[in-house]
Amino acid sequence: MYLGVDYYPEHWEEHMLEEDLRRIQNMEANMIRIGEFAWHLMEPVEGNYDFSFFDKVIEKAKTYHLKVMFGTPTATFPAWLAKKHPSILSKDEYGQKRVFGGRRQYCYNSDIYREYSARIVKKLVTHYQGEENIVAWQIDNEFGHEGSDLCYCEQCHRKFQQFLEERYKTIDKLNQVYGTIFWGQTYNDFDEIPLPQPTITTHNPSLRLDWARFRSHTINSYGKMQIELVRTLKGDHQQVTHNFYGGFFEKAYDQNVMAESLDFVSYDNYPVWGGLREPLEPAHIAMTHGYIRGLKNKNYWVAEALMGAQGHNVIGYLPRPNQARMWAYQAMAHGCENLLFFRWRGMTRGAEQFCLGIIDQHNEKGRKYEEVRSFMEDIRNYESILKSEIQSDIAVVYDYDNTWSWYIQQQSVTFNFTQELVRLYTPFHRLNTNIDVISTQKDFSKYKVLIVPVMQMIDEELGKRFETFAGNGGTIIFSFRAGIKDRDNNLHFQKVYPCHIQGITGIKILESESLQTGQEVEITGLGDYEGREGKCAVWRDLITAEKAQVLYRYNDKFYRENACITVNAYKSGMVYYVGGGVDEHILQDIARTVVTEQGIRMMDSPGGLEIIIRDVDSEEWLILNNHTDEEIVFKGITMAPYDSKILKNCDLNP
Repeated sequence: MYLGVDYYPEHWEEHMLEEDLRRIQNMEANMIRIGEFAWHLMEPVEGNYDFSFFDKVIEKAKTYHLKVMFGTPTATFPAWLAKKHPSILSKDEYGQKRVFGGRRQYCYNSDIYREYSARIVKKLVTHYQGEENIVAWQIDNEFGHEGSDLCYCEQCHRKFQQFLEERYKTIDKLNQVYGTIFWGQTYNDFDEIPLPQPTITTHNPSLRLDWARFRSHTINSYGKMQIELVRTLKGDHQQVTHNFYGGFFEKAYDQNVMAESLDFVSYDNYPVWGGLREPLEPAHIAMTHGYIRGLKNKNYWVAEALMGAQGHNVIGYLPRPNQARMWAYQAMAHGCENLLFFRWRGMTRGAEQFCLGIIDQHNEKGRKYEEVRSFMEDIRNYESILKSEIQSDIAVVYDYDNTWSWYIQQQSVTFNFTQELVRLYTPFHRLNTNIDVISTQKDFSKYKVLIVPVMQMIDEELGKRFETFAGNGGTIIFSFRAGIKDRDNNLHFQKVYPCHIQGITGIKILESESLQTGQEVEITGLGDYEGREGKCAVWRDLITAEKAQVLYRYNDKFYRENACITVNAYKSGMVYYVGGGVDEHILQDIARTVVTEQGIRMMDSPGGLEIIIRDVDSEEWLILNNHTDEEIVFKGITMAPYDSKILKNCDLNP
C-alpha cells in the first residue's frame, strides 16, 4: 500500500530537502508525488534538458524508503515557449487569448504544443525509465479543469469543422440533422460553420452538442498521445495514471475514454474548496468516489487528498479536527487503494498561497501532521480489506451526451444535473448500500437496481437495454424528462414521452412544467403512501398512468388527476418514474421498498453515520465514518465527532 504526500521540493531551498523527507518518512509515508509543474526547471532554455535537481531528490528519497509518482510537466509550460509560439495559447469564448501566467492555458489542438509536449515527455521518461524508485507516471494534471476544456481559437475552429465533416460526410446531412432550415441557418459548406461563441439568443442545440463531443475528443486525443508515448518508453515496473478531479459532469470531457488507456485511475479528492461555507454532503462525496471507481470498474488511487483549507483567492471552510482524516478513510472505504495527501507544505508564494497543506508556513508539525500520521499508521492494518473488490447490486447510470444536452438547454433555472443525480443517489446511500456510478456505455446487466437520473436522451438501443434489464427482474428508477431527445439533441418526433421507455414505465406524459426559483408544488401519497405529503421542485412532468400504479399525485387545482410518481410491474421487474425534484423523505421510502424487494444488503444507522460494507474471505467488514460534529453511539460502538473505525460486523452488538 502506498501512502504519501504531494511534494514540490523545487519550491524550497535545497538544504530543506533532507529534513522534509525525514519528517515525511516519520509520518509513516512511503511515497512522494513530484514534478508535475516543473517544465522550466527541466528545460530552462529550449533544447537544454536538465534533470539533475530531480536526480538528487530521487536519490535522497531512496534513503528514506520513499517511492515516487512523477508527473509529466505539460500542465505548466515555460514562458519561453509562450513567447516563441503564442499560437499555443488557448482563447476564451470571446476570442480573448489566455496569456501566460496561469496553468493549462494551452490549446489541445495546437500541433506545435503537441510537438513540444512529446519532446519533454520523451526526454523525461527516457531519462528515468530504469529508475526503480519511480513506480508511476502521472500524465499532465487534471485535464480539462478550471475551464481548460474549452478553447475558441482558430486552430480549434478549423479542426472542429474537420471533425464535423468526418462525422457527417456531407453538408446536406449535417443540415438535415441540425434542422438548419430553422432561422435560415443552412450551410453550403463545412467552412461556414461557426464556433458556438456568444451570439444573439443562442446557437443550434445539435451544433453545441457536437462542440462538446469535439472538445472531449480533443482532450482525450492529447492525453492518449502522452499515455502512448510514456507506455512506449517507461520501465516495465512503472505504471501510467492521470489524476481526475471533481465536477466532472460540468465539463466537456468524457473521462471514461481516457481511463481506458490508463493502468489505474487517480482522483483529486476535495470535499470542500475556496468559497464553500461547508463541505459537500457525505452522499455527494461518496458518489464522486463511485464515479471514479466506475471509470475502469476497479479500485483506484487518490493523488490529492485534502488536508488543509483551500482557496486561490477566496478560502473555503476549514476542515474540523479529524474531518479531513475521516474523508481519507471514506475514500479508502469506497475503493481507494493508495492515497497521497495534498500537500506536504503550503506554498508561501504564487497563486496557491492559501491552499494549505499538512505543514503550514510556520513549518512546524501540528494537528494536521498528527492526523495524517495516525491515519497512515492505522490504515496499513487493513490493506487486504481495502484492496478487495467492492460488490454492488445498485448502479447509477449516466451518459455524457445527456449531461451535455442538459447544460446546453437547462429548461429550469434551478436545474443542476449533479444535484439531480445526487437526489436519487442519496436515499440509497443513507441505507448504507454499495452503489456503483457508471456510464451507459458499460454493461449494467449484472445489477439488481438501476438509478437513471434525468436521462432525457434515450435512443432505441438504450431503451431496449432498459427493457431487457427490467424484463429480467431488475428495478429501474427514472426521474423527470426521461426519453425526450434523440442522439442528435433533437426532440423525438411523432412519439409520446417518455420515448423508448413508455412500454416499461406504463405511463404517458403530454404536458410538463418548469418550476423556477422558490417555486414548489404539493404532492400527496396514495395506497401504501396514503397520508404522506411532500413537495416537488425544479420540474414536474404531468403523468398519465396507463398501466402504472400511482404512488403520488399532484395536489393543486388543475392537475390533481396527474401523477408525480408511479411504479409499473413489467414482466419480472419493476419500473419507477419520478416526475420531478421531490423531497428526500419521499425518495427514502421508495429506496427502502426497492432495496427490501430486491433483497439487497443494507444497514440502518443514525443520521450522519456512513457505513461501507466490504467482503473479504467470507467475512463482512464495516468501515464507519461519522460525518457529524457530535458523538454517535451505534450498536455499542462510540464514534467521536468525525471519527472513523474499521471492524468486523460480528464485533457489533446485536
